[in-house]
Order: sequence, then structure tokens, then C-alpha cells
Amino acid sequence: MRKIYLSHDKKIIAGVCGGIAEAFKFDPIILRLIWIFAAMVGSFLPAIIVYLLAWAFLPNKPKKNVTDTAWSSE
Repeated sequence: MRKIYLSHDKKIIAGVCGGIAEAFKFDPIILRLIWIFAAMVGSFLPAIIVYLLAWAFLPNKPKKNVTDTAWSSE
């Protein structure tokens, strides 16, 4: 099962679209364009509410500890 996190690398506002795009392995710009198009066709308020809820409930991506991987004997 894929875990969706907020992206640290591919974020513009909060990392929601970047995190979803990283989880499903596609370009975050495409997801942002789809999100904007859907908000324009539908309504901005539900799109903003969904984005804010995703921002609030998606966990931050765990940072890799460099010292653990650098000195690992595996």
C-alpha cells in the first residue's frame, strides 16, 4: 500500500500535490493543473476545503537520518 506524505522537495504551498504525485510516481505539475482545472469547472470552495483537509491530515514525510545510513553495515 502506498503511503502519501506531504512533500518537502516538490512543494509550492504545503506539499499536498507534490506528495500525492510522489506516491503515484508522476509529475506534480500535471496534478496541480488537474486540481486547478477541477476547481475552475466545479467550485473553488470545495477544492480549497479538500486541499486544507489534506494539508491538515497528511503526515510529513519522514526525513532520512544520514548517520544511520552512512554507518550501516548492511
